[in-house]
Amino acid sequence: MKIALAQLNYHIGNFESNTDKIIAAIEKGKQLGADLVVFAELSVCGYPPRDFLEFTEFIELCENSAKQIAAATSGIACIIGLPTINNNPLGKDLYNSAMFIENGEIKETIHKTLLPNYDVFDEYRYFEPSQTTKCIDFKGSRIALTICEDLWNINDNPLYIANPMDVLIEEKPDLMINIAASPFSYKHDDERDKVLSDNSKKYKLPLLYVNQVGSQTEIIFDGGSTVYDADGNLLDEMSYFSEDFKIYEFDKGEILGLEPTMHSPQSDVEQIHDALILGIRDYFEKSGFKQAVLGLSGGIDSAVVCALAAKALGSQNVMAVLMPSKFSTAHSIKDAIDLVNNLNCKHEIVAIKDAAQAFDNMLKPAFKGLPFNIAEENIQARCRAVVVMAMSNKFGYILLNTSNKSEAAVGYGTLYGDMAGAISVIGDVYKTQVFELAKFINKDGEIIPVNTIVKPPSAELRPDQKDSDSLPEYDILDKILYEYIELKKSSRDIIAQGFDETTVRRVLKLVNIAEFKRYQTPPILRVSPKAFGMGRRMPIVGKYLM
Repeated sequence: MKIALAQLNYHIGNFESNTDKIIAAIEKGKQLGADLVVFAELSVCGYPPRDFLEFTEFIELCENSAKQIAAATSGIACIIGLPTINNNPLGKDLYNSAMFIENGEIKETIHKTLLPNYDVFDEYRYFEPSQTTKCIDFKGSRIALTICEDLWNINDNPLYIANPMDVLIEEKPDLMINIAASPFSYKHDDERDKVLSDNSKKYKLPLLYVNQVGSQTEIIFDGGSTVYDADGNLLDEMSYFSEDFKIYEFDKGEILGLEPTMHSPQSDVEQIHDALILGIRDYFEKSGFKQAVLGLSGGIDSAVVCALAAKALGSQNVMAVLMPSKFSTAHSIKDAIDLVNNLNCKHEIVAIKDAAQAFDNMLKPAFKGLPFNIAEENIQARCRAVVVMAMSNKFGYILLNTSNKSEAAVGYGTLYGDMAGAISVIGDVYKTQVFELAKFINKDGEIIPVNTIVKPPSAELRPDQKDSDSLPEYDILDKILYEYIELKKSSRDIIAQGFDETTVRRVLKLVNIAEFKRYQTPPILRVSPKAFGMGRRMPIVGKYLM
């Protein structure tokens, strides 16, 4: 039996595009002699469809697409993922399902048993967990079909019913097929490889695992579909961050023609780079946008975002706006000009000195001689937001937010100022990682000016300002933030690791009191195990002594 894995980039709710892609892959499978073509979880509608699932018409469109796909399976079989109706009135309205279709007929519909309900996952809001499961007989082999690799991580799922493979193994299957929608984080590929390998070993069965690829607003799927033998050895892995299609031959309990290999992951910074490129590109393409605008300060954050956007969208589609104030240094302006010249992207220089001064003059009576402070600093940031939003409105550019995760964590940003934007590109990338990204971008030659990388970070909102004036050094700050945000450690745990107690308590307090700001930020491209946004839901007014 020849089994094709189709690793595709789906578009949520775009049934015409998704159905065309699936049918095209089925036709490709026919031409290459495949017996079965396997697609990812919820491939028909895209993942995660969220509250689209509450619309009757959305489910009807899923059903119509399934019929179109079935009509294309003459002489071949396929496995697709889609929501299906639960006819039991006591449960949720829908199942998360996999359909096995052969020669124009829907032969089996398998429902997902273990519904993830943590971090970015919210499946129990919509789906009923299946209470039953069964194998599929095809071409003389018995297939144990399961949905999403999260089913292996039983301890992560509070809605545990039973591991479906513990039931399916009693039917003596010959191989496992797992269809998934497994979101990317730079920590996840090694974990995923181990989980899948361990289960091949546990059940003594070869495993074909198909993931999807592409970005759905903040959630990025990296692909990396894999094949394992019955001893848990990795036999092959498909492309990361791009579509792919491969055929594997299975016979008598073995995947033929492949030798064990080693998982060879990219470095963290390379994964983050490729994920962000995909995230920007898909956000624009799937939203129908083509051109981006951003404020370019001469600092490292905006430089990295500008370089990533130029790579993702083409430099001709990126407008960088330089907005010097009376505090901007000559070298920052030069660094920004050098960058746009290196990238060959469009740019404008719109000084905000007069605008900021006009606000200062206007507010002078109200401020009654009070000293310069954060109010005047934020006026400058908001003047810049007005300029880039004006460019967006006038020319149809979409504004990219350039704030990093360290800033977002401690509230080091201005609401309705530098926190504005349609999508936050590096909001899940710590400042220390931003420096690594800059060096990676420059690996084949200078794109980001060296001075941008080596100079002390500064918002340049007052004379001789440096980030370190009000924050710990980033190599310390980011380690504390990682322990608190990603690893969910308390202040006591972090202090016990040797961090200064005063610094730890101050940093955690800054994180907690900035929650109201993060509720008003753009969607953030998720690249870490715990990003701000839907995967980290904290109360704004809660008080929790850390």
